[in-house]
Amino acid sequence: MTIQPPETPEIDAFLLCKTPQAWVDHALENLDILLIDHAQCEKKAAATAMSLMHKHVDRPELLKKMSQLAREELLHFEQVVNLLQERGIAYQNLTPARYAEGLRQAMRTDEHGRFIDLLIIGGIIEARSCERFAALIPYLDANLAKYYRSLIKSEARHFEDYLYLAELYEAEKPGKQPLKQRIQKLLEVEKELIESPDPQFRFHSGVPT
Repeated sequence: MTIQPPETPEIDAFLLCKTPQAWVDHALENLDILLIDHAQCEKKAAATAMSLMHKHVDRPELLKKMSQLAREELLHFEQVVNLLQERGIAYQNLTPARYAEGLRQAMRTDEHGRFIDLLIIGGIIEARSCERFAALIPYLDANLAKYYRSLIKSEARHFEDYLYLAELYEAEKPGKQPLKQRIQKLLEVEKELIESPDPQFRFHSGVPT
């Protein structure tokens, strides 16, 4: 029986586009690269959370949420490495996708604006990860589909945590652009990265060429 993803209306309402079917089709033909890059994404997510904790020791809400997030992402990394071993796929370093760098290029340059944008981008990446898991699940073998289904709940919480922190700390020093407008701007950048042609296939890449 085909496994279906859980409904995520908050994610669907947040993102400006769905994953193109061409990416899903390509992912199914390249599951080895998909899983390797997925593992790398989990490791990078943990590293980002740890970096925020080191830089913002005076923000207890951030410390608590990023500590939990880092633990969960490292657990996910371990789980995906186990999946790779079970499937006989050698873990290796892959060159990064253009996705995260493309979002970071749109960040503001002042210190506080850059901090808020980094939180927003964290939320966007977690939301897209959820959406991609959901897009893949109906086509995957039962074991991988069940695993990806189990990840959606935690990734959705991470999405909410990042946006909560962005709203919390934006109130410290409101910028010229309201937070909702700033989120919309970064979502538009994200939409372009997802829908435009991309010669490199990765977990967060655009339309395969």
